[in-house]
This record gives sequence, structure tokens and C-alpha cells, in this order.
Amino acid sequence: MPKMADQRTHLVLENYIGGKFVPCSRHIDSYDPSTGEVYCKVPDSDKEEIEEAVKAAKEAFPAWSSKSPAERSQILNKLADLIDAHLDEFAQAESRDQGKTVTFARTVDIPRSAYNFRFFGSSILHHTTECSQMDHMGCLNYTIRSPVGVAGLISPWNLPLYLLTWKIAPAIAVGNTAVAKPSEMTSVTAWMMCKLLDEAGVPPGVVNIVFGTGPRAGAALVSHPEVPLISFTGSTATAQRITEGSAPYCKKLSFELGGKNPAIIFQDANLQECIPNTVRSSFLNQGEVCLCTSRIFVERSIYSDFLQKFVEAAQKWKTGVPTDSSVNNGALISKEHLEKVRGYVKLAQAEGGKVLCGEGVTSLDLPERNKSGYFMLPTVITDVSDESRCMQEEIFGPVTCVVPFDSEEEVIRRANNVKYGLSAVVWSRDVGRIHRVAKKLQAGTVWTNCWLIRDLNLPFGGMKCSGIGREGAKDSYDFFTEVKTVTIKH
Repeated sequence: MPKMADQRTHLVLENYIGGKFVPCSRHIDSYDPSTGEVYCKVPDSDKEEIEEAVKAAKEAFPAWSSKSPAERSQILNKLADLIDAHLDEFAQAESRDQGKTVTFARTVDIPRSAYNFRFFGSSILHHTTECSQMDHMGCLNYTIRSPVGVAGLISPWNLPLYLLTWKIAPAIAVGNTAVAKPSEMTSVTAWMMCKLLDEAGVPPGVVNIVFGTGPRAGAALVSHPEVPLISFTGSTATAQRITEGSAPYCKKLSFELGGKNPAIIFQDANLQECIPNTVRSSFLNQGEVCLCTSRIFVERSIYSDFLQKFVEAAQKWKTGVPTDSSVNNGALISKEHLEKVRGYVKLAQAEGGKVLCGEGVTSLDLPERNKSGYFMLPTVITDVSDESRCMQEEIFGPVTCVVPFDSEEEVIRRANNVKYGLSAVVWSRDVGRIHRVAKKLQAGTVWTNCWLIRDLNLPFGGMKCSGIGREGAKDSYDFFTEVKTVTIKH
């Protein structure tokens, strides 16, 4: 595993195509979010690099798809072992590249990245196909599942290796080959993983990583006629462009997009559990998680009590240098994103909202070296209308709005009153109410009295503008394969 660049030299990444690292003549600056300084040069790939990667993936497809599930499973498990063996290097790199804390990368991002390979390496051994008898017609019907070909995979910057492996693992597990484009802002751990692929036994061309921007490398991948499916995690606006670019080729599409996720807190909620969990669901990873809570609806009878305790807890959610093991949040991804998130706070104030803690209210003391980093304190806003932009648009930062409600029917209507439908949280001890509300909420996942507990076997994805399709053991298997029905008359 390579050593990371020191403070005086820039790390220069290369594309990984056909089992080899290939230099690029054009590069993009990548910044350390905790300092605001350039520390890495990322390839600025275009159609030529995508063409080479697709060619390599096509050439590798016949042999890879012919391997048995058990053979592919063994390779995926070996790759997982290698990632685990380099846990600390990956965690340090992910933290420096993305701004998240080393602790979060070490305990969440990198272990989950390894587990993604183990999970799909196991699940492919247990899928079964369907069979039906039609004795009255003298026929037997059965289905066959086959890999599609070259999978185009585009992953975001908030959970870089975690979400990249969530796509690569199922794609290659079922026999596809892959051309993946990570975010140009967080490419380092993908590049590091490439150095492990050969050791794990992944044949050349099975996994190709092309670095670059969405408008250049991403657009070329999406519109390539020999890439029959695209899996994308990111913004709804980008998904719209992918849909347009892929439309002439009738590609299979899977989108996991943005969210404006509500938490609904009824008067009988256990606040001792609810408040720390809602602080976590609002601010984890600097609020840069698509599942983070950004609208908190609290029943009016407990609104004042909840708000006071919630703000006190939010003020204890520590923001600081990502290498400090005592901090909860590190830096936001970029200067531009920080300004965008700050802009929403100013907008809320202009619309009559009140900032109770965080941005513009509380000061943050940082070491001299980190004063130019992209840090922002957990920010709680009240007195905003449901129609305000802060209550309608995805902010994707450490900002949440808290508002009161009076009835169950009212809060369901208000929670659903956005274009998104990714996830929701309900806090109540009333089992009947939990089932009623969960059924009526327009969200792909509803957590009750908890948050971010996942069984990877179950479907994950969003409704409305939060996505198309689902991911999980069976759902990913269905997406990354084509089903064929065979009827035999005997």
C-alpha cells in the first residue's frame, strides 16, 4: 500500500484500466478540506479514457462471467480481507480526502467497504431461479439470470469507498465487468483499492476506475453505447442529466438520490433515546449523508422541552480537526459546498427563521493550520415555514430545522410535502401509531425509535425525486442481471 503524500508534495493519481495504472495528461486539483490546501492531483479524464476502459471491460467479460459464483465469491472475500488488512491507511486517506473524522472512517466507511464485498460474495451463492409446471399444456417453464455486460458505476463524495464498493461488489459478483467513476473530489481510496485488485485475484479489465468530472468522464460513460446499465448515487439534478444522456440507448438505470428526511417526534417519545439519536441523525459526517434528518417535527406539547434539550445536545456535538479522536465532525467537502450550506442559514434568517446554535451564533476555535479549512458547527433553526427553501431543498450539511405540529394527520401531510422521499424517522411508544404513520409516509425507508440500522438483504432506495429502483441482496441481483424465461414443451 503506498504512503500518502506528505505536506510538501502532491499525490498524483492515475486511472486503472485493464489491470494497469495509466497516467493522464490532464489533472484536477483536489483539496484537503481540513486545511483548504491542494494535496492531490486527480486525472481529468474524457471520452478517450472511458473508451479504453470500456474496451478492457468488454474483453474481460466472457472469461469473468463464465466463472462460477463460488470462484467469484472467493475473489471478493480475498479483496475484503485485503481492505481490512490496510484499514488504518484507508481510514487516514478517506479522512484527509473527504474531511470526515478518522474515527468515522475507521469505524464506518472502511469496514463497510470490506463488508460490501463479503456480503455480495456470500449472497450470490444463495440466489435461486424460478420454475413453474404447466402439466395441462405439457410444458415446463424456468428462468435464467445472466450478467448484463459492462456496468457503468458513478459514486459520490460523501462516503467515497463505502458507496463505490456498494456498486462494484454486486456488479462483479454476478459476472459483470465494471467501469467506475468516483467523485473527482474524493478519489484517493478508490485508487488505493486498485492496488489490491491483482493481489485479490481480480483479472485485468474486470474492474476499471476512471477518474474525472461528471461533465467529461461521467457524461462519456453514461452515453457510451456499449455500457448497458448505469448505477448512480448523487444529486437529483445529475440524475436528470444521466437519464437524458442514456435515453437513446434504453439503458437500465438505478438511482439513489437526495433526501429531505423528516423526523416525527410524538409526545410519548422516549426523549432520553430520541434526543441523542436525533442529534446524530442530523449532524453525522457533517450532515453529509443522504439519510440525515433535516426537518424535525415535534408535537406541540413537548416542543419547548425538546428544543431546549436538543440544542444543548447539539452544542456538545464537537466539531474540529478530523484526526482528533474526541471530535464528532470534521470539515465539509469543499469551500463551495461550505458557502452553499452557509447560504441556506442566511436564507432562513431572511425568511424569518431563528438560528439557536451553530453558524453565526457560536464560534469555533481551530489550530492555525486549520483556520482555512471548511468547518461548520451543528446549526439548529426554528420559526421557518414548510414552504421555505430550508424546509424544501436538500442542504446536505450540519443544518436542521425544528418545527411544532398538532396532529398525526397534519404531520404526515407536512412530512410528505416535499419532492423527496428517501427516509424518515418516527419516535413514539404507540405501536399502532407507528404502523399507521410508517405506512403513510412517502419514504423508501422508515426507522422507528432508531436511525441508520440496516439489513443489507432488504431493499434500499427512494420514492419520488429520491431515486429509481432499489439496492440490496435481491434487488441488486435483479438490477445487475437480465432474466430470461425458457419454456420447454415435452
